[in-house]
Amino acid sequence: MEITRREFLAGTASMMAVTAAGGCASTTSSRPLPKLAYVGCYTTKQRNGRGEGITVHRIDAASGAWTPMQLVKTADNPSWLTFDRHQRVLYSAHGDGEVISAFRVDEATGQLSPLGTQDAKGKNGVRLGVDASNKFVICANYGSGTVAVLPIKADGSLGPVADLPALPGKPGPHRTEQPNSRPHDVVFDPRERFVVVPDKGLDATFVFSLDPASGKLVPATPPSVASRPGAGPRHAGFHPAKPCVYVLNELDSTLTTYRFDGERGALTPLQVITTLPPSFTGHSTTSEIVVAASGRFVYASNRGHDSLAIFAVEEAGTLSPVGWEPTQGKTPRFFAIEPSGALLYAANMDSDTIVVFRVDAASGRLTPSGQVIKTGSPSSIVFR
Repeated sequence: MEITRREFLAGTASMMAVTAAGGCASTTSSRPLPKLAYVGCYTTKQRNGRGEGITVHRIDAASGAWTPMQLVKTADNPSWLTFDRHQRVLYSAHGDGEVISAFRVDEATGQLSPLGTQDAKGKNGVRLGVDASNKFVICANYGSGTVAVLPIKADGSLGPVADLPALPGKPGPHRTEQPNSRPHDVVFDPRERFVVVPDKGLDATFVFSLDPASGKLVPATPPSVASRPGAGPRHAGFHPAKPCVYVLNELDSTLTTYRFDGERGALTPLQVITTLPPSFTGHSTTSEIVVAASGRFVYASNRGHDSLAIFAVEEAGTLSPVGWEPTQGKTPRFFAIEPSGALLYAANMDSDTIVVFRVDAASGRLTPSGQVIKTGSPSSIVFR
């Protein structure tokens, strides 16, 4: 469902006032800002959601100001968004739901039109990945401990599940957060040969290869690596050049650096480092991780401390802390660095804001730009 621009703008007056008063200054990066941003959110009372659907925003190339241009009302909690490899189709996983939605992207305007939904044969899909051949979508079914592989049809819509492996292992020691397998991410290595799936419930990170003919997931050798008990592996990010992958552990607020064997897919732990400053004594969990395209820095978000932890990448691929930047909001479930690398967007889910930071390419440090985008319960952002 699409609403008029006047109706949409009526609910975003505060956003535009902030942008006009202290909008993001133009970037000095050689790469231009993306033209469009797509924001996923939570919508249900069970999730304390205040979003209405997927929102599409136009980004001004000079000022960085966002102008809302479309609201798409879809299945509940369109919480995770990802494009196909050609940015012609947008896919959404739905928190607490059992389907994946597909939307055609208009080449000229960037607006979305529905292509239908497909059953993921599992509950609470939390993350999606599209393989290099653009033939399959892989979904982490957090609520049912499975990883679903769905074929992409010629028009971009999804076919029925082609593979649905369950993740084996013993649940971790946390009584409420680790009752069973809880896969939480789908990440391809830089050579697109392997898929990494951190499992928060089993304290393990699994590695698969994808058979391009059948769509079957084939376990690597060995099929997984264990984390510390109670760590709760959540999300992962590969270094663009070094043979390293960084796994963010939700429950104990740590980051583990693994050496990655690009031939076998094997992971070897090198380091565990906290995402919290030594002076913090409260409760916090991690949420999102981003490895800078330069490979020089790694960022992670803390929910509770409500900050972005900044780490420098050392020669061996291990990390050293640079500092912590408050996200100026509550519960930064997601953040992203846009393709130019100049700006970071922190989605504060429980304060209904996306706060924009300038990224210092030399130090990795973050500075608030003054731009704050008002939107209900934001949980993911993709750029086009």
